This record gives sequence, structure tokens and C-alpha cells, in this order.
Amino acid sequence: MPPRRKLSDLDRGRAIGWLQDGVAARQGAQRLAVAPSVIIRLKQRFHTTGRGQEPQRSGRPRVTTQREDRFIQRQAMQQRMATANNIRQRLQATTNTVVSGQTIRNRLHNFGLRARRPVRGTTLTANH
Repeated sequence: MPPRRKLSDLDRGRAIGWLQDGVAARQGAQRLAVAPSVIIRLKQRFHTTGRGQEPQRSGRPRVTTQREDRFIQRQAMQQRMATANNIRQRLQATTNTVVSGQTIRNRLHNFGLRARRPVRGTTLTANH
């Protein structure tokens, strides 16, 4: 199942305007290229609260911003052998954001990447 696409503020405003003008939810969904259920939920939320904004969610706030996440991704792509701790140190030096190595690994996992680390093999001698 693909991740749900959130409507921007502009698209939410358009959809609410269309609904108030009498446009059907299905037509509004086609115009915005989203599922009709998205527009129906927006209509219900607007009807009950008078606002079209997403409700506040519970849970721990993210430590990194989207910009810092892109920085992490770019660092992993540019230096393929960088470890999570190397990327963490670069992030801290650049943006002054303190995160753990596990946070870096989690962000890379979200992008479909992994923190690379060179494998230490046995040292070869003349007998080998």
C-alpha cells in the first residue's frame, strides 16, 4: 500500500471551496488526484471543527527536520563507506544538531539506504 499523500494548505482550501460550491467529493478528488475518501474526511473534519487543518498528533516530536534528513541522505550517497557515527558527526558540525547514531540509521532506513562500514578482514601474510 503506497503511503498516503497529504494535501497542501492550498489544496485543502480549494477542496473546501469546491465542497461549499456544491462540487461532489468524487469530482474534487479527481481534480486533486487523491482518493475520494480523503475529500470526504476533509469535509467531515471541516463540518465538525470548522477548520480543514490536520489535527495534532500525539507522540514524540522528530529530532531532525526535513532539511537535515536530506543532508543525512546526501552524505550517505556521497560517501558510501561512511558509518552512521561519521554522518552524525558531520551533521553535528554542520547544523549543530545532536542526534544518536541510531537516529541516523533510522533516517537512512527510511530512504532505503544503510550506513556502510568497511569490513575488517583477516590480514594476509606471505603464507596466504
